[in-house]
Amino acid sequence: MVLKIISAQDILFEGEVSKVSLPGADGTFMVLPGHASLISTLVPGPVAYEHDGHMAQVDVAGGIVDVDNNVVSVCIY
Repeated sequence: MVLKIISAQDILFEGEVSKVSLPGADGTFMVLPGHASLISTLVPGPVAYEHDGHMAQVDVAGGIVDVDNNVVSVCIY
């Protein structure tokens, strides 16, 4: 699946990932390939993802996430 992490100033990450963990308002949640479509708000915390077999993360102050057709679009503050 494709993960895009976008701020108002820049694209922080765009690439293929095998999983992504997001800081939702009701707790951290995981998105895997084939996940159902959703839109959610994000609270401060890490957006962690597995890319090429390695874990990486971007700390965010909040934002929104849209999951649709194996594309995870994260718009951060």
